[in-house]
Amino acid sequence: MNTAVRKERTDAPAVLVHRPGPRELHPVRTHRRRRALELSLAVAVPLALVLLWQLAAAQAWIDDRVYPAPSTILADGWDRAAAGDLWPDVWATLKRVLAGYAIGTAAGYALGLLMGSLGLVRAALEPLLDALYVVPKLALLPIFLNMFGLGEGPQVALVAATVFFFVWISTMSAVLAIPSGYRDAGQVFGASPWQMFRHVLLPASLPAVLVGARIAAGVAVLVIVASEQIAATNGLGHLIFDSRALFQNDVMFVGIVCVAVLGVVFSELVRIVGRLLTPWAPRDRGRGQS
Repeated sequence: MNTAVRKERTDAPAVLVHRPGPRELHPVRTHRRRRALELSLAVAVPLALVLLWQLAAAQAWIDDRVYPAPSTILADGWDRAAAGDLWPDVWATLKRVLAGYAIGTAAGYALGLLMGSLGLVRAALEPLLDALYVVPKLALLPIFLNMFGLGEGPQVALVAATVFFFVWISTMSAVLAIPSGYRDAGQVFGASPWQMFRHVLLPASLPAVLVGARIAAGVAVLVIVASEQIAATNGLGHLIFDSRALFQNDVMFVGIVCVAVLGVVFSELVRIVGRLLTPWAPRDRGRGQS
């Protein structure tokens, strides 16, 4: 009798009971705690590295003539900003990035949309663009110098060429990835070419396009700084290269910090604009998710 009872209990299916945890019981509170933890880590890690750098310079673990302490860099940057010596270089780099980014984004999106929609255009141009894509963009600087001469033209053209390929690839891939059912639905409802673009292609492809645009924003800053070190008389890249040649390492690090801040701010602005333009898209990097 007891054995039979045990067998029945053994053969009975297991019942899994899921008890709601804090995430289910208090979603808002859990989300706020997660966001607070993420922000704390985002601030704590760079701050710890800066404090370690400051300590190493103060204790002479590193040569502060080569690696100035963060306090020295901050003081020098503040003095240069207050005297107005820093802003011309910041503005020179910023306007080149913005101009080149606007041109490259517009051209890359237009051609990517065209190649993603028309197979014959894609077959004609994709091999050529693939070959040009793998060419280091700084290698094109002498060509742009021959085309536009000295001045702003080569710098803007180099940024535009760099941004173009990132936006073109992301746009074409996004259009090709649109399910055929979306297009079929538009055709069934008799959508015109403009309506097909406005209500089908644009909303379906825009999230992926903006990811490419955000990557291009960071790369644009990298390229313009490298270009300014080679063929410019102002800008943050020129400031970094020139101060290094004059052994003004504190000024060099001021320029590097400005480049880092500029890159982060520009990339985040593109992300924010992307979130405003595509509220239906999943949030990136887990933002807004518990």
